[in-house]
Amino acid sequence: MGVLMSKRQTVEQVQKEVQEEKDPEAGTAVVQEDSSLHRAAWERLRDGRGIEPEEFDKTSRFTPPAFVRPTRKLDDDKPPDICLEPREPVINDEMCDICEVWTAESLFPCRVCTRVFHDGCLRRMGYIQGDSSAEVTEMAHTETGWSCHYCDNLNLLLTEEEMYSLTETFQRCKVIPDCSLTLEDFVRYRHQAAKRGDSNRALSDAQEEQAARQFAALDPEHCGHVEWPDFLSHESLLLLQQLRPQNSLLRLLTVKERERARAAFLARGSGSAISETECRRAQHSWFCRRLSEAPSCSVSISHVGPMADSSPASSSSKSQDKALLPAEQEARSVDWPTFLRENAIYILAARPNSAAIHLKPPG
Repeated sequence: MGVLMSKRQTVEQVQKEVQEEKDPEAGTAVVQEDSSLHRAAWERLRDGRGIEPEEFDKTSRFTPPAFVRPTRKLDDDKPPDICLEPREPVINDEMCDICEVWTAESLFPCRVCTRVFHDGCLRRMGYIQGDSSAEVTEMAHTETGWSCHYCDNLNLLLTEEEMYSLTETFQRCKVIPDCSLTLEDFVRYRHQAAKRGDSNRALSDAQEEQAARQFAALDPEHCGHVEWPDFLSHESLLLLQQLRPQNSLLRLLTVKERERARAAFLARGSGSAISETECRRAQHSWFCRRLSEAPSCSVSISHVGPMADSSPASSSSKSQDKALLPAEQEARSVDWPTFLRENAIYILAARPNSAAIHLKPPG
């Protein structure tokens, strides 16, 4: 067991004291109601005893976090300074992002950001339900990793203006939110979105085939439909790719993602550049996840880089890479800045826990 360490409790205590000054009678009632709870907490703190997540019974204080959509800065399109060397240190948070309490129990780290979570807190907030708790436990401590509810939803990367544009497109194309889409629905939507007010303009035969391939990538289990979260993430990525310059996309990458990209580049190249084929292979490798026999890691996920070429995950994907890549290697060499820019959108697309490929790489 660990020691109770909650920033939220401190804030709430200050708020109560301010309320007591404004309304002494109400303040007295609140203090009497919570006196036993606070006394028990102080006794645990004094004696060096902690609490487990399931013992932290304050359901009324567990409210969904208020999310504010990001805004783009004036220098958003300028090249960020992301060097190949030296490597960036990656350190996970120490306290659960939901309850802001540290315990000695296992914390589930996000593979994208530095947040960590208790499984009990995730269940209490409804972020994991039923059998998915065991799946989260298994995935969070493998090389594949697990994405938290912030990173799993790619739509949260859009600004207010970008979200308005996407919503307007959905309304114009008569897309019903929270509903799955069949192949016919998906292709019809792509046709309508391509017209943009011009009735004579639609998808070509090649573009329609590409849309069908993307649908298949979004439906890897061949269920015949694409779930709404996967469709929303895919459309959000397309909008980011359309409206944002590559330098802006680079600024969306987290420290963990940049470190994973560095490891992939250094593993595939010799020196300061890699081949075009290796760059394309890297684009496909971001989606090698949800393996049935993913090896467990004995270290924190924050210190785990991309799958090494000798790992079972990498070896199982090499045959798939060969099928996806052209037979002849292209002569173009790719340096580190170019590699990072061309892979940024695919690194973002690999964030969700879903097995769907939200943006199928070419080749």
